[in-house]
Amino acid sequence: MMQLGHVGLFVADFELMLEFYRDTFAFVVTDISRTERGSIAFLTTDPGSHHQLVLRNGRPPDTTSRPYINQISFRVDSLATLRRVYSKLLRSPARDFDPITHGTAWSVYFRDPEDNRIEAYADTPWYITQPHRTPIDLSRPESELYAETEALCRSQPGFRPLAEWSAEVARLVEAG
Repeated sequence: MMQLGHVGLFVADFELMLEFYRDTFAFVVTDISRTERGSIAFLTTDPGSHHQLVLRNGRPPDTTSRPYINQISFRVDSLATLRRVYSKLLRSPARDFDPITHGTAWSVYFRDPEDNRIEAYADTPWYITQPHRTPIDLSRPESELYAETEALCRSQPGFRPLAEWSAEVARLVEAG
């Protein structure tokens, strides 16, 4: 089963858009990064989901020169399903494959036949501070991917079991 997981938006005014979604729709910021390369924020209203919305600066004032949508992401139910989807993608007209782990998820990014950026992902049972990306080889055995991802997560800032992180976000969402 595949579900729409989250949407990423390019925004021209990062702080305005962050305030709008946080204050108007009661999104909770789960991770945020402001660097010289740009700003990115992960937001949710669901304690079981690290993010439902991603805001990323980079949308120029001339809105015809770059798409508004950064990516469309589809959540699958397991690493095994993600590996099956990846296998199908490799035989499809999709291109520019980028299999990675965010620590919180195993993902494969790709371009669909009309050049839209798409992500298929499966959640892991761990939380680490975002953004994070480490390349992975989805052709390797599932048990190896699971063990390597857990070891990676344990070495990263903010590591904790996803259930613990979800309980904290639930308190924040309730506090509204």
